[in-house]
Amino acid sequence: MAESRDIGNRAYAAIMAQKLADPARAVLGYQELVLDEVREQGPHEALGDLEKVLAAARQLNALIERLAEGGAPVVDARLRHDLRTPMNAILGYSEMVVEDFADELSPRLLADISRIIDESRTLLEQIDEPVGTAETDKGGRPDNDIDVTIAADLARTMTARPKAQAHEAGRILVVDDTASNRDLLSRRLTRDGHAVTAASSGNEALAILREHSFDLVLADILMPDMNGIELLGRLKADENWRDMPVVMISGLKDEDAVVRCIEAGAEDYLRKPIDPVLLKARITACLERSRWRERERRYLAEIEFEKERADALLHAILPGQVVRRLANGEEVIADRIDMASILFADIVNFTELAARTPASDLVKRLGALFSRFDELADEHGVEKIKTIGDAYMAASGLPEPRSDHATAIVDFARALLAETENPDDAGASLKLRIGIHSGPLIAGLIGRKRFVYDVWGHTVNLASRMESYGSSGKIQISQGTYEALGNRCPVDRPRVLEIRGIGKYTAYFLL
Repeated sequence: MAESRDIGNRAYAAIMAQKLADPARAVLGYQELVLDEVREQGPHEALGDLEKVLAAARQLNALIERLAEGGAPVVDARLRHDLRTPMNAILGYSEMVVEDFADELSPRLLADISRIIDESRTLLEQIDEPVGTAETDKGGRPDNDIDVTIAADLARTMTARPKAQAHEAGRILVVDDTASNRDLLSRRLTRDGHAVTAASSGNEALAILREHSFDLVLADILMPDMNGIELLGRLKADENWRDMPVVMISGLKDEDAVVRCIEAGAEDYLRKPIDPVLLKARITACLERSRWRERERRYLAEIEFEKERADALLHAILPGQVVRRLANGEEVIADRIDMASILFADIVNFTELAARTPASDLVKRLGALFSRFDELADEHGVEKIKTIGDAYMAASGLPEPRSDHATAIVDFARALLAETENPDDAGASLKLRIGIHSGPLIAGLIGRKRFVYDVWGHTVNLASRMESYGSSGKIQISQGTYEALGNRCPVDRPRVLEIRGIGKYTAYFLL
């Protein structure tokens, strides 16, 4: 309770000092501007009084700064007297300057001096307010309830003890050329459960880092062979070390050194002598931030890995061009293909084979066969469309058009026949019946949950008929494919087929 009251009083004193400091700083700032302009433009006769105003403004600000540093919660009669003395000088001389030189001062200077007078009067009102402490006891409560509330809230926040959390220990490298500093830091950090390694120079630290990994580096700035800022630069320039947090330690009071360290990538900056409680808090915070960054990197790596897996799966079921179009945000993928070749390959007597083969053996055998077909499709630049039971469907000339689509699909068909002529793991060869037709069609992507790239049109139907009206171990092509080949493949004599739903149609068996 006493601690909370003390913090509340100190917070309230800081609030009251801040309320006095804001107008006092405004008075000083405007007076400096007024003096600079009068020195340049005149009237120079006013400089004497204006310099007295500046001296009084500086005295006032110094008094208020001491009030803030002392943390005195009460503005008593003595303090009011001390504050009113420079205030009277500021007001008196400023008003005299306006009275004596109103015709010679520029409108902007008159406005600035009027602002100084207004801010001074505001400050006087605040100084004259009856002010107590932040305590809420009867007779001690100040009139400004808002300030009391702010002070009380801060007191409650600072005195509330957070639940103790178990902090993970870290591997810390301490770099300092002074043995006593290294020893003290090492002992403090070891007492907090950290694994500590010490280095007496920047070069020694780099040598240790090449052999061991650390979670954090504590580095002194002032060292003989390589100063701490140079060491920091070396660490941040190396891809193996740049993500490792570095906390700089120094007795330098120069703010430029702090700025330089932060700009160079330092995680934090501690001034000597180091407060043990502050050191522990900063180290814990740095290690926690470092571990969160490491978790983030791991999560991002996992996301990238899963993305690559998803992309690989997508490329396995869809053409590469279609995948790219999906990635670019295209929602409806549908193309009218002017000329392409479609192939159907069916295993002869598969129904009888399925009836006498155990299910697991059948699926394994069919899976191995179609996997070899997929590899052959990649080799010949042919696009697998799908499998339908024991039938394999492929296309050439889509989604990317190619002038040799008919030749490519015929070469692929010959490779399929050659593949099935060899006995498989079951010790038996299979026979295929293959049909091909070339012509225009529509290709596109359908489905939402399960994407399917498919083809439609008369060309597809006729290619299916070429297969079903064909013969075991042979490749039957349509008149359209024959013309697309341009006599580049030897064929048997033409056959005129009576195809249901189509009528008479000329077909050829490849030799």
